[in-house]
Amino acid sequence: MGTQLTMWGWQALYLFEALVLSTAIGLERQAKHKDAGTRTHALVGVGSALFVIISKYGFIDMLTASPNVRVDVARVAAQIVSGIGFIGAGVVFTQRSHVRGLTTAASIWMTAAIGSACGAGLFVPALVCTILYFMAVMLLPFLTRIIAPDYSDDDILRLRYSDGHGILRSILSVCAQHGVSVEGFSTRKSKNQDNDDPGSQSHVVAADLEVRGRDSKELINDLSDIDGVISVTRINNND
Repeated sequence: MGTQLTMWGWQALYLFEALVLSTAIGLERQAKHKDAGTRTHALVGVGSALFVIISKYGFIDMLTASPNVRVDVARVAAQIVSGIGFIGAGVVFTQRSHVRGLTTAASIWMTAAIGSACGAGLFVPALVCTILYFMAVMLLPFLTRIIAPDYSDDDILRLRYSDGHGILRSILSVCAQHGVSVEGFSTRKSKNQDNDDPGSQSHVVAADLEVRGRDSKELINDLSDIDGVISVTRINNND
């Protein structure tokens, strides 16, 4: 019984590590406003870990019952590789000839691999892969901007500005001055939450601009200086 409890304790530890590492990756995706966030990545990681645990320990009774029984314990874990593609495909879509969601799909695929490693008890490889993931999605874009500052960047900028003052024309003009092309945009109206007068019907427009060009830091500063623009936020960068 003591051996059984020890094994259960290790299995619980495997699942907990999968939860922690998977949630860390999900937090990074959610911080970039992706559809697959902490919950999706956590469930993928823990589920993958559980499948591997089932492969390792779920058929011990069959193997010990008869020496003639042959079971491929890797078959359940192997299905994770092909099965996770269904979830990954669900976050990839094409918009205006641009493919979106590939990085998120890859993060889900890698989360499944990390969860599988946790389920197999491979703590160090799982932790190293998690660190390498953050290096790839955070450090590589930074190095790219240093090495190739003219490298084309895709961003989505969310702007809030006062309605009815022709500010959109000024926004597009500033984008053109920076050599940034606006691939598309969507707008919606909402009440101005910054207005202290409850009887006022002042409205603001929330616009999402899909821009392509150089790094958008200077663009954001110039857009913020336009009279009537309330806020400018980058909500997407490099998928």
